[in-house]
Amino acid sequence: MTSLPLIVGQAAQELAQACGDDPGLLCRKALEWTGSETIAEVVDWFTRAPLRIALIVLGAIVVNRLLRRAIKLGLRRMAAGSLSRRLAAVRALTPDALRDTHEMPETDAQLAAARSAQRVEALSMALRSGATFIVWTIAAFMVLGELGVSLGPLLAGAGVVGIAIGFGAQSLIKDFLSGFFILFEDQFAVGDIVDLDQGSGVATGVVEQVGLRSTRLRAVDGTVWHVPNGEILKVGNMSQNWSRALIDLEVSYATDLDQARAAIKEVADEVWKEHSGDVLEEPEVWGVEALGASGIAIRLVVKTRPSEQWRIMRVLRERVKERFDAEGIEIPFPQQTVWMHPAEREAESQ
Repeated sequence: MTSLPLIVGQAAQELAQACGDDPGLLCRKALEWTGSETIAEVVDWFTRAPLRIALIVLGAIVVNRLLRRAIKLGLRRMAAGSLSRRLAAVRALTPDALRDTHEMPETDAQLAAARSAQRVEALSMALRSGATFIVWTIAAFMVLGELGVSLGPLLAGAGVVGIAIGFGAQSLIKDFLSGFFILFEDQFAVGDIVDLDQGSGVATGVVEQVGLRSTRLRAVDGTVWHVPNGEILKVGNMSQNWSRALIDLEVSYATDLDQARAAIKEVADEVWKEHSGDVLEEPEVWGVEALGASGIAIRLVVKTRPSEQWRIMRVLRERVKERFDAEGIEIPFPQQTVWMHPAEREAESQ
C-alpha cells in the first residue's frame, strides 16, 4: 500500500513539472481537475506570459488615453485663461469711446479664440505624441521582459542608438524644441505679420502656418518662405494686440511749423473720425523729428488695430498731400545750390 507521504510527494513533483516552482492557481486547479500535466502546462503558459502581456497592452491603452485626454483638457483650460487675460488686455487698450458696451468687439474675440485654438491644437498634438511614444516604449520593454528577453543589453544598445540618432538629428531636434516654445510662448500665430531674423537674412511676411518643425510666411510680393524654427534668432511681431502708424512728413525750411503741425493734426483727426473702428486713439503730432538736407521732418503717430497701420498710413499721406497743396505748404525735394568762382564767371561772360 502506497504511503501518504509518497502520494503527496508525487503530486508535488507533478505539480512542479507542470506548473513550475511557483505554480499559479489556475494551473494547480487544471492539474487537479484533469490530472493531465499537458493541459496544466498549457493553462500555465496562457495564464503567465500571454495574459500578462494582454494586461500590459490593455494598461498601456488606458494610460495612453487618459494622458492624452488630460493633456488636451489641461491645455484647453490654460488657453482659456490666457484668452481671458488677452481679451482683458485688448479691452483695456481700446478706448471707451470706441466701444458701445464693455464687451470686446466680436472680431477681436474671434481672432483671439482662433489664435488660442491653433496653439492648443499644435501643442496638444506634440505633447500627446510624446506621451504616446513614452507609454508604448515602456509597454514594449515590459512585454519583452515577460517573453524572457534580457533587457540589460537591449537598453544599452538602445542608448547607443539613441545617442547616434541624437547627434545625427541635432538640427531637427532644435527645430522641434524651438517650434514648441514659439507656440507655448505665443510669439506669433497664423495671420500675424512678422520679421524673422535667421542670422543669414530676414524673412518678412504674413504667417500662414506654424508647425513644430518650420514656419511658413507669405511675403507682400507673394513669395512663400519656409523658415526652420531652429534658425529663428529673433521675432518681430507687427500685429499683436495693437499697431502704430508712424509717418515722418517733410516740409521745407521756409514753412511755418505751427501751420504745418496744425494741418497735419486736423487731417489725422479727420481720418480718426472716419476710421474709428481701426484707429484706437487720438492721433498725436510729436513734432520735429529731423532736420534733413532739404527739409524738416515732422512725426505723426496713430495707434491702430493690428495690421491696419499700413492702410491708415496710405490714407494719411494722401490726405496730408491734399491739405499741404491747399494751404500752400511746400513739400521739399532734393535741391542743390551751385556757387561759381568769380574768375569762372568772368570767363563765361566773355
